Amino acid sequence: MGEYRLICTDCGRAFGRDEVEYVCPECARTQRPGECLRGVLRAEYAIPRDGLRRFPREGPAGAARFIDLLPIDDPALLPPLPVGPSPLLSVPRLREALDTPRVFVKDDTVLPSGSLKDRASSLVVAKAREKGAGVVTTASTGNAATALAAMAAAAGIECVLFVPAEAPRAKLAQMLAFGARVLRVTGSYDDAYALCLEASLHFGWYNRSTAYNPYTIEGKKTVALEIWEQLGREAPDAVVVPVGDGVILAAVAKGFDDLRAAKLVDRVPRLVAVQAEGSAAIVDACEQGAATVTPLARATTIADSIRVAVPACGTWALRALRETKGRGVRVSDDAILAAIAELGRLAGVFAEPAAAASLAGLHGALASGAVSPDARVVLLVSGSGLKDIDAGLRAVAVPEPIPPTLDAVRRAIGA
Repeated sequence: MGEYRLICTDCGRAFGRDEVEYVCPECARTQRPGECLRGVLRAEYAIPRDGLRRFPREGPAGAARFIDLLPIDDPALLPPLPVGPSPLLSVPRLREALDTPRVFVKDDTVLPSGSLKDRASSLVVAKAREKGAGVVTTASTGNAATALAAMAAAAGIECVLFVPAEAPRAKLAQMLAFGARVLRVTGSYDDAYALCLEASLHFGWYNRSTAYNPYTIEGKKTVALEIWEQLGREAPDAVVVPVGDGVILAAVAKGFDDLRAAKLVDRVPRLVAVQAEGSAAIVDACEQGAATVTPLARATTIADSIRVAVPACGTWALRALRETKGRGVRVSDDAILAAIAELGRLAGVFAEPAAAASLAGLHGALASGAVSPDARVVLLVSGSGLKDIDAGLRAVAVPEPIPPTLDAVRRAIGA
């Protein structure tokens, strides 16, 4: 494990690794209802002056290879489900269609529960085991819950999940199949988030909820470490990230920033934050030059994984965009649906709406000049289309049944 301390991203106060559990206690006292989470903590590693010479480690599988930049003592504490590396795809047909010869797709649909959220949940379960916690919990629109349920099941830890009542059925099926106790909350994701925090404090459960638990960011940053390694130990020019609460965006920035601190890269790539038009609080703040993110009264989009009115990690995400000279892009639900079909047809990757939003956002970024066509760009595809079949079917034309005759085949194919 890399030695580390925790730094408050709001006030800058430093804490020892065992001094605080979730957020900065001073900033938490100033938290007001309906605003972005205050006191989010950032792990800062004690890196040798000459950097990390042997990184990643040879031998271990999955995230354990990156143990020198992860906050766990023993990689054996990670659940016995390998999380990564996921493939970085060259996608020649998509490149040709977009006229972008150096675009890549980072395909996290292949991870154990089918989403990037496995990265965070694996590390949080390892921390829970390190702390001797008997129950883990989280609030989620669906993917974080399924990921935590899978990792907890593999590690033999009880799991309690808070999800909106309207969470997609496929995600509900996953978390229930993994044996989790699922509490469907009448209301939004933000309502489920608040209730999960209250319940975890009351019952003493170890809380994985995004941004509130600093190790969610540390787990998700492994996607950046893998991209760096897969590009020949280099950073891309830009990474296009689907954004809801801002944690994945912050984590990508954190991963490359840690690599820079370790003298393994000399820069952090430009970040492009993609949000749905009805759930764009972070993009709004970026475009307005605002110092803080103003939460929305209500978030609406087909992409449930990025449907967030109050982005918990909004402040850090906004800072990451500015520090990398990044941009925010809004996309419509129609553009997201079109991107599901385009990504499937041209890259062979079936993405849920939130994951396909990255491709929809790349179209916008190319059109606006925010991303150059010849830049080396990585699209994060963060979740499988099998998690939301209803949305997937809306993205395609479902054929009518035909009689079992050759003539019917001819008519159907226009032969």
